[in-house]
Amino acid sequence: MTETASPDSRSADTGDARWDGLIVGVSLATLDGADGYGGIADAALGWRGGRLTYVGPRARLPGPEDALADELIEARGWITPGLVDCHTHVVFAGDRAREFEMRLRGESYEAIARAGGGILSTVRAVREADEDTLLAQSLPRAKALVADGVTTLEIKSGYGLDLASERRMLRVARRLGEALGITVRTTCLAAHALPPEFSDDADGYIDAVIEWLPVLHGEGLVDAVDAFCEGIGFSPDQTRRLFEAARALGLPVKLHADQLSDLGGAGLAAAFDGLSADHVEYTSEDSVRAMAAHGTVAVLLPGAFHVLRETRLPPLDAFRAHGVPMAVATDCNPGTAPLLSLRQAMQLSCTHFRLTPEEALRGATTHAARALGLDDRGVLRAGARADFVLWDIAHPAELGYWLGGRLCRGVFAGGRLIA
Repeated sequence: MTETASPDSRSADTGDARWDGLIVGVSLATLDGADGYGGIADAALGWRGGRLTYVGPRARLPGPEDALADELIEARGWITPGLVDCHTHVVFAGDRAREFEMRLRGESYEAIARAGGGILSTVRAVREADEDTLLAQSLPRAKALVADGVTTLEIKSGYGLDLASERRMLRVARRLGEALGITVRTTCLAAHALPPEFSDDADGYIDAVIEWLPVLHGEGLVDAVDAFCEGIGFSPDQTRRLFEAARALGLPVKLHADQLSDLGGAGLAAAFDGLSADHVEYTSEDSVRAMAAHGTVAVLLPGAFHVLRETRLPPLDAFRAHGVPMAVATDCNPGTAPLLSLRQAMQLSCTHFRLTPEEALRGATTHAARALGLDDRGVLRAGARADFVLWDIAHPAELGYWLGGRLCRGVFAGGRLIA
């Protein structure tokens, strides 16, 4: 039997203006509540001006269906909030399929990186690509994510590692949002790796990144600041200096934390009221407590876990015990997570991390929105942004069940059909 949302989650705009659109006959997974899918059978969803105006039973609509909206759609299946991919590296040039072969022959991620592969191989390709080339190569990846339900997309820089190339990546990220009609949140990840010109001077490179931040922020290209805090990346002290510079500019921070070892990265992110700590396979319980105290979201990245054939699980029970929200993202990147479906990341999170399908769906909607500092999406509720997806499924659990396939029948962003 379909669960029914509480009366408080059903709200209607009863003003005189007609709605832009109304879908009837579907089931809704509102996620409006702490537990369960917030399911409503034989439901209706209305919107106007890019915001939801009605979320509730069809039988309780405030007037005749054909008189309420300019466009009336009769449908079957389930509607969920639009998916939010809160950690991606979608903008890049070239690929690293050769490195995939190397890993299959036994080479480690760290060994490949130290030999000049990994991130630096993509840096070379990005530096050689002009903006239009970079856009042309990145657009199909972003389109694939949208086609499988993504309506909000975080995109990091970090494959340029000089001011001009980082700027170019961030400009392309903004252009992707404009081209696809979705929300794109940009994250400056210049502290991703050491470029060749700073190969023996990590502190000097952090100084350079700190100088770039006001420039990029002043051009409206940065929504958040990230770093790779790891033995093959940047130290906690170097990361702290960068975060202090971000805080001085009023920019929120995120962190690639505790992926390969426990350097206390998640706790460091929490100390700066970070939006999220991402990867978190080696995060300690002390850091989990800090995340809970500061409202920092744990972003799980099962695609990289899968591709790298990792065995160290994130501290999932500790996250649950301390009430740390767990988001799920693709980590779409050319080296360790060539993953073009957030729904597939949801399935991998269920398989590898034993998340329930409900946890995975919340992780790719409500909690992912929180990991980007957005409180107007990730749930179906009157007043929320009209980002939603119509799925050809009999139950929301199928979104964490099927491996591949085409389940998406329509993707709406701001009330507009975009895929």
